[in-house]
Amino acid sequence: MKRIIVTGGAGFIGANFIHTLFADPQFDGIIVNLDSLTYAGNLQSLEDVQARWPQRYFFEHTNIRDNARVAEIIAKYKPDTIINFAAESHVDRSIDGPMEFIDTNIVGTAVLLDNALRYYRQLNDEGKKAFRFHHVSTDEVYGSLGDTGMFLETTPYDPSSPYSASKAASDHLVRAWQRTFGLPILISNCSNNYGAYQFPEKLIPLMILNCLEHKKLPVYGEGLNVRDWLYVQDHCEAIALIVRKAEPGQTYNIGGHNEMKNIEIVHTICDLLDEMRPSDKLGSYRELITYVADRPGHDLRYAIDASKIQKDLGWTPRETFETGIRKTVSWYLENPKWWQNIQNNTYQQQRLGLG
Repeated sequence: MKRIIVTGGAGFIGANFIHTLFADPQFDGIIVNLDSLTYAGNLQSLEDVQARWPQRYFFEHTNIRDNARVAEIIAKYKPDTIINFAAESHVDRSIDGPMEFIDTNIVGTAVLLDNALRYYRQLNDEGKKAFRFHHVSTDEVYGSLGDTGMFLETTPYDPSSPYSASKAASDHLVRAWQRTFGLPILISNCSNNYGAYQFPEKLIPLMILNCLEHKKLPVYGEGLNVRDWLYVQDHCEAIALIVRKAEPGQTYNIGGHNEMKNIEIVHTICDLLDEMRPSDKLGSYRELITYVADRPGHDLRYAIDASKIQKDLGWTPRETFETGIRKTVSWYLENPKWWQNIQNNTYQQQRLGLG
């Protein structure tokens, strides 16, 4: 990886990936961040990268659906790697407005693939051998599990929400470009990420910020839905390893080995904040927990079997949930300017996804 285009690099996982690569002494290349700066895109997340590596980090304000601009950027920077993080990603928003998810996640991915293929065909043999198109996806494409079992890379797709259906479609397109046209692709399907720079519509930052403002903590249904939680830096290191080491055409599930009920997550956050930033109004932040009507089509349980990436590439997550969530809560406590700017301009932690 010497010349990388990262789509969606101003979003949560994309920004963390850029930070992770520049912190890696093995990486001495350039990164081009291609992002349309939707509500969840935030260049403030990358200000230190821009200041420290101005000759190695470049930003292009572009939508992945813009065929002409995507072609122009690929021709300009001549990447050996394209990593596609760009996506609409919030299930609740996909219930309120599914067409944006169709346009970005399906049509946008197709535009990227089409341009990547035309570029790939112009490369010499050495360039073709080095080139990779990595598509970042989700475990939600597999649907819902019962009380037992885990998602494998071979698990049939059974998406439940407009979001997961759009990501499933994009996965199928990526595989089709490899099988039909020979584009060297890689796919990873990850479990729920958490960590720094996450937009506060998602469960963990939403609960942290609501606690700090003494707002109610809305828990869907009875809070019994189970997710596997993956610290975002672990995820980013796994992606970098896949791109460097994996054979084209492979798919890898990336999980954190941290299955937890949503209510357990909320309790953990409350307890940490009781310790790290005690309330001057409450005995415990747990007093703010409020059970609300469940999300439509809410999958009961996700759990990833990540044994393939461990066996093939030697990856395992560094963080337990206990260590990762403490780092995450600390980051939000130490960076109020980042999330206060979002509150002032974009999102005030209101309920979404009521249809």
